[in-house]
Amino acid sequence: MPVKATILSTKTLSPIQKQVLLDNSIQVVEADFIKTENASFEIKNLNKNLIFTSQNAVLSILQHPKIEELKQKTVFCVGLKTKELLNENGFTVEAYTGYAEDLAEIITLVYSDESFTFFSGNLRRDTLPEMLTENEITFNEIKVYDTTLTPHKFENKVDGILFFSPSAVTSYLKKNTLANEKLFCIGNTTADTLRTMLSETKIKNIKTAYQPSVDNVIEQVIEYFN
Repeated sequence: MPVKATILSTKTLSPIQKQVLLDNSIQVVEADFIKTENASFEIKNLNKNLIFTSQNAVLSILQHPKIEELKQKTVFCVGLKTKELLNENGFTVEAYTGYAEDLAEIITLVYSDESFTFFSGNLRRDTLPEMLTENEITFNEIKVYDTTLTPHKFENKVDGILFFSPSAVTSYLKKNTLANEKLFCIGNTTADTLRTMLSETKIKNIKTAYQPSVDNVIEQVIEYFN
């Protein structure tokens, strides 16, 4: 079967995800444009509830000696995959949303009398802490992982590019430019970052996943090129 399109993924996909694309005659090239690593951190001054906005934060705290103490806390999180990872490891998730601003709104409207500890990364967005601060929600923040940009110069022409975080957008554009590729984004925050960085160009061919997950980005790619 002839190849319908060649796409670049800015993160390494799982073998199953790549196979789904190949089964639909879409060729994949991939490179990790960011790297995440667990940071060294101390758990102190824990509040009543915990907030996670990424799987990376969950993976980091799972290594901590006080993990059993953390599991006694009620959790709020961003992302279905983050919720599933927390549930699989014995946490109770009170509420989850697709985006940080939606989670902040729920906390503000329903849980304003509660206190929170936010486990974050060094390149986290300001949205959630700013909204909590503006609405006088009691919270503290512990940085538990680091994200570093790993830009690559990519010479080959592709028909589409997959972006899974604002950091990956920044990393890619450090050494590459965009032409007429179809740009697929995992969520609104990633798409907004792309639009902002391309604001002086005429590039508008950005497609955002219906649900903020890698699998849904892949579904969008298949739907578009078929």
